[in-house]
Amino acid sequence: MKNIGAIFAALSDPTRRQVLEYLRGEDLTPSELLQRIEVSQPTLSHHLDILKRAELVETTREGQFIRYSLNMTIFEMALEYMASLTKKGKTK
Repeated sequence: MKNIGAIFAALSDPTRRQVLEYLRGEDLTPSELLQRIEVSQPTLSHHLDILKRAELVETTREGQFIRYSLNMTIFEMALEYMASLTKKGKTK
């Protein structure tokens, strides 16, 4: 299992959740995100790095630009983990 702690730590910040909400609608470059979120470029870079390390986002290079997109596999894994907590029975 991926580092579930890193996933939930990344989701704990409101700015990172806002980034994810924008990426839910479409893949975006950092410049496009900066037009929508009121943070500095270094702050956005820091948040994107945390999201990338938690594998919540993926990147694609398009020439000189990097486009960010959601990694739905990780979101599905986190949901499965949360669902498993609601099941009764033995723990591993």
